[in-house]
Amino acid sequence: MKIFSPLFLLFFTLNLFAQTLDSIKFEGMVHISEPVALRMLTFEKGDEINIKMVDDAIKKYFKQGYFNDIWVELNGGNLTFFFKEKAIISQIELHGWKDNDEEIQGAVVQIKKGSLYDEKLLEDAKKRIIEAISQEGKLDTVVEIKTEYLENGSIKVTFVVNEGEEIIINKLEYNGVHGLDPDTFNSVIANKEHEFMGWFWGQNDGKMSLADLAYDNLRIRDLYMQYGYLDAKINEPFVRVNFNHYTADMSYQIKEGEVYTIRKVTLAQSKEVVDEALLRSIISLKEGEVFNIKTFREDAEKIKTLVADRSYAFVQVVPDLKKNKEDKTVEVVFKIAPGDRVRIRNVVISGNTRTLDRIIRRELYLGPGDMYSLTDLKDSRNSLGRLGYFEGTTIEEKRVNNHSMDLVVKLKEAPTGNVQLGGGYGSFGGILVSVGVNDRNIWGSGINMGVKAEKSETRESYSFNVSNNRLNDSDFSGNFSIYTSSFDYNDYSVFSDGISIGTGHRFSRYITGYLGYGFSSNAYSFDDTIDLNVTDTFYFEDYTKSGITISAKWDNTDDFYLPRHGFNLSQSFEKTGLGAEANYMKSRTDFGKYIGLEEYIGFDAIFRYKAKLNVLIDNGNIPLAEKFYMGGIGSVRGYQAYSLSPVIDDSGTVRRVGGEKTFSNSLEMSIPLIPKAKMRVVFFVDWGFIGDDSITDISRGGYGAGLEWFSPVGPIQLMFSSPLNVNDGNIAGQDDKVSSFDFTMGQRF
Repeated sequence: MKIFSPLFLLFFTLNLFAQTLDSIKFEGMVHISEPVALRMLTFEKGDEINIKMVDDAIKKYFKQGYFNDIWVELNGGNLTFFFKEKAIISQIELHGWKDNDEEIQGAVVQIKKGSLYDEKLLEDAKKRIIEAISQEGKLDTVVEIKTEYLENGSIKVTFVVNEGEEIIINKLEYNGVHGLDPDTFNSVIANKEHEFMGWFWGQNDGKMSLADLAYDNLRIRDLYMQYGYLDAKINEPFVRVNFNHYTADMSYQIKEGEVYTIRKVTLAQSKEVVDEALLRSIISLKEGEVFNIKTFREDAEKIKTLVADRSYAFVQVVPDLKKNKEDKTVEVVFKIAPGDRVRIRNVVISGNTRTLDRIIRRELYLGPGDMYSLTDLKDSRNSLGRLGYFEGTTIEEKRVNNHSMDLVVKLKEAPTGNVQLGGGYGSFGGILVSVGVNDRNIWGSGINMGVKAEKSETRESYSFNVSNNRLNDSDFSGNFSIYTSSFDYNDYSVFSDGISIGTGHRFSRYITGYLGYGFSSNAYSFDDTIDLNVTDTFYFEDYTKSGITISAKWDNTDDFYLPRHGFNLSQSFEKTGLGAEANYMKSRTDFGKYIGLEEYIGFDAIFRYKAKLNVLIDNGNIPLAEKFYMGGIGSVRGYQAYSLSPVIDDSGTVRRVGGEKTFSNSLEMSIPLIPKAKMRVVFFVDWGFIGDDSITDISRGGYGAGLEWFSPVGPIQLMFSSPLNVNDGNIAGQDDKVSSFDFTMGQRF
């Protein structure tokens, strides 16, 4: 800050009091408007001023933080303030670490484009960058700030980052451990000792995480308390770092104490709203057993849910432990303060730019005027997730008073209309391609409509389908489909035209049923190599199929595309022979179990188990095309779709004739790869069986890894697989048709 011209100052000081202000002007001021600047002054036009009043005005303007310099001039009775504003930052770049990552700029750099240039703010950002990198376990990071003035007068700021080195934990010791195996600590701590081939998946790489270092001792203590060690003390680790090699040795000092058993479980309700016998029936902690802090927390949550389901939305369950150090017992106390019963005043829905409000409200188990229930709230959230219409679903509870609350449903629409692509490549079948246009929520109405075409060297099909899961917002559903297809075998083809119609009903939140009817006409064509005078024509007789299907399904998963909790189980029976040639009974059983592991291992891993059991019962005529085949995504990856089947030697030609029984199951582990891009990697092992007389006639497996990506146009799966047990059980001359790559788009993970 400066005031020009000492002679002017002298003149100004001597003459200021003799003059009255005729005008006040501002030059070079952009960030503050003239009316605001005038209001900030303690004087106005027509007042007499002194040097202190002007000096105070300059200081007040300068404190706003917008200016590098301020000076004044007095010409007669005209006072003019001159401002030199700070430059604006128009570009911000990161080089050497998270290059140009906008999320990092917002969270760490915290300087936005359009901000005023301020060296202190830049230095603070530099410190935050160094701190963020240190939390990744890297020390000695150097950050250089480069500034460049652009032609328009703004400034480009570049943070040039030279990342420090990672600290590798070479040795980790636990002193004072007797009751537990130290190897179990690895299941809860983040900082672990480096293992041989630590870079390999499943091994410990030994990289130090400074952000977790302060919490690892608490995690170990919590593990001890799961085994009854209520007096366990675990000090913060002592760390010795070798900065020449960037390695570290760590050690924990542990005092285990004694194991406590449960002397008594006490329930203390401030007012009795639930029968004590019912409360005790849901509690897992029992007298005489070793105390477990994990079970203790789970019991508290069970009590809260049970009470909250009786409309006590603001219930508080305060657990307490009363230790007796002499006999090493503990009294477990649950203090329950239920509060008042709560009614839902209003349900507000936001974020549904496409889906109609009524489609959302019909999935909610709580509405205006209903009494609150915690289970109903959780089930409503899961029901919305199972629709597959939304990327994110949250239901916020907004307290109005002690007796009422509002529910705010916040949604983020997901793409439901997409072009579906699928396919794969096999060493025998070549390229397989599937293309479809489908919208699971057309016009936001909840109606599913789609057209699909499939083409490969062995299969061609075209179909149209439309379905509505909630006819007229009721518990009834309906569907209609029509299709035409052809399937090429080695030396013959099957052509089918069909139609199906059906209706379903939702019996409860998780259970649905279905009844449908289908009719198809099926015909064969043959290569010139087939001599029908020699070949068994039983396998190549044209036929019609008319039958009904009845099914039931249980599904309490929390999301349609990427479930983390719950399981689904479905059972269907198809009976044909209603005025057509085909006559059989077909049973299909599907099962899927999903377990989110984040609460156990600290990141969003998902374990999946999927299984399918199919059984065909002959009631007089089972056409060849109606039998079961195995292979590909959905059964056994590593083999071409529909390629695994019992075979026969038909006049010297080996033919696949399908099986009457098949069972396949898969174990999968899905872990986040690039969370920001909604990309995950999955590791899997498949195994399946197929046969006629025995389900184990043919046994095949596959393993591999794949990419799961919830892209802007829908879910995509890229699967890379290798077969197991190749060619085992086949007759000579019939090689298995393996496949190393498959992909799908638009299907559930």
